[in-house]
Amino acid sequence: MESPHRSTSFPAQAADTGDHSEAGRATAKPNRRASQRHLAVCRTARVMRAGDAGLWRVRNISDTGMMLAADVPLRIGERLEIALSESTTLQGSIKWAEGGRCGVAFNETIDAAALLRQLADEQRSAGYRAFRLPVEIEAILLLRSDAVAIDLVDISQHGAGYRCSERLEPGSEVEILLPGETNRRRALVRWSRRQRGGLWFAEPLDRASLESVARLRR
Repeated sequence: MESPHRSTSFPAQAADTGDHSEAGRATAKPNRRASQRHLAVCRTARVMRAGDAGLWRVRNISDTGMMLAADVPLRIGERLEIALSESTTLQGSIKWAEGGRCGVAFNETIDAAALLRQLADEQRSAGYRAFRLPVEIEAILLLRSDAVAIDLVDISQHGAGYRCSERLEPGSEVEILLPGETNRRRALVRWSRRQRGGLWFAEPLDRASLESVARLRR
């Protein structure tokens, strides 16, 4: 997925990713102290994986790994590309998965404390916006006197980009019916140029509904 900013690759040797086995507990403590493990985090990451993408919750992070939470099928050894912002992307692989959580070992070590400070500064900066996921799904837009099919091209918790055969007037209040849902969601047409436009959702989507683009398509 292309980004307007250069991705910052934070260079792992073997990472402590929170092994829950007894053997893991016996060996993990020294590694946790060495890497200053368990810097608690509560933020969302955009996770790209083979054939899928989603918004997952970051639970903690260290210099060598992190814990992620997502209710999706996971495979030990699976490689992930984890974007913590539009300019910061980490590479890693899943070392364990249990109960909707997984431990990821980074390919290269990072300075976790410095990274979190950088992310906090970015979030406070002008122009910051929530992650968007690339999608190619059809939705129904309900107007006051009509209903039109639109193709969503990206989606976030707060809005979506779309293609439509009709030009919609910016500022128009509409309702959208997303795939797999029966309830209409109120939205506002934020911008519209030719067959492209952007929507703002009156109520943010639950992050869990965006954990898997592949699941959303189904």
